[in-house]
Amino acid sequence: MTYRRIFLDGYCYYLTMVTHERNPILIENIELLRESFRYAKTLFSFKIEEIVILPDHIHMIIEVEHAKEYPKIISSIKRYFSKRCNPKFYEDLFQSHSRNRQGYNLVWQKRFYEHTIRDEKDYRTKVQYIHNNPVKHGWVENINDWQYGSYTRRFDHVKRQNQIGTFKHSKYEFNGHDKKFETSIQFKL
Repeated sequence: MTYRRIFLDGYCYYLTMVTHERNPILIENIELLRESFRYAKTLFSFKIEEIVILPDHIHMIIEVEHAKEYPKIISSIKRYFSKRCNPKFYEDLFQSHSRNRQGYNLVWQKRFYEHTIRDEKDYRTKVQYIHNNPVKHGWVENINDWQYGSYTRRFDHVKRQNQIGTFKHSKYEFNGHDKKFETSIQFKL
């Protein structure tokens, strides 16, 4: 069965990237990862709506100007990071013969997970999952203690605005009606 990605302009995409063998190298290389995102932003037009970075994976919601570019965005981030990551962080990992033959390195898993966000409820569900991920994986007991994501910035902004749960974003059409909602803050790299 062939997997087909959906490309819809004006929608947000929930994306997950995972390191090869879930190698916990991302936090140790957080500046390189940030640099990788900045590099991708020089090539493509996209906004990071929400993000969380854990030692071995990243969850994020992005809005892209051209939907067909999100795989290229992911590829550019992975490639930039992989080419500059010190081999000491991955040289002891196992690489299959097929991965070697295909030219993959030992930094990232081959693919990434994608989900097209279809409405406000879907958006809120993904945001909540992103915010709770460090707690789910046992890195912190309280999400306020995790510094590698958009939650604390969003929470501080929303708290100041006293508008928890108010979203506006690009146009989403469902049930025959146009609905708009927006995020309260953009994650800055």
